[in-house]
Amino acid sequence: MSQESKFFTTVRQSARAEFEEKRSVFIGHVMRTDTEEEAQAFIKKIKKEYADATHNVSAYLMQGEIVARYSDDGEPQGTAGMPVLDVIRKSGVRNVCVVVTRYFGGTLLGAGGLVRAYSHAASLAIEAAGIITYEPYTELELRCGYSEYQKYSVLLSAANAVIDDVNYAEDVCVRFAIKESARDALVAKIVETGYGKDIPREVGSRFDYR
Repeated sequence: MSQESKFFTTVRQSARAEFEEKRSVFIGHVMRTDTEEEAQAFIKKIKKEYADATHNVSAYLMQGEIVARYSDDGEPQGTAGMPVLDVIRKSGVRNVCVVVTRYFGGTLLGAGGLVRAYSHAASLAIEAAGIITYEPYTELELRCGYSEYQKYSVLLSAANAVIDDVNYAEDVCVRFAIKESARDALVAKIVETGYGKDIPREVGSRFDYR
């Protein structure tokens, strides 16, 4: 399994950042987008919101680089969309769409100036959004008696398990998630503590963080 398939890094939240270069205003917008459809919808939204702008340059990248797209939106080829995509790649984030809006200020920046400006706007937006890395978690379900649950809850807490739900009925049913790398050790401790009476059942998987 590749390192990228084990961990998933993306932006923590949507954000925008703005700066001015020779009277041209550049506004970077960033959003997590898990599908190409979501990315296209975000681009459409920004273009509508900033319909009076000179350019709305965009780029997005999906996990594993299965989908990587960019648009110069009228800027000289290679001076806008590709630099924004390069910033996304170098930041390490995936499932992200960045749109950089430009209001032309009357002074030409030249090819090098455009590359630097669009790259800077994208970097500022990603920095403002923050970066978060998710790891693969295994989702488990455990049914047990009330007295046993008191012991197991200590183990779950010590292992930094994420408690998704606890149902108190005739017995206790707890659904929790644990880092994939810590799953086997936690399950072994639960089985040992309960003398093999209660065995967690795997019910799913997801990316999460703790």
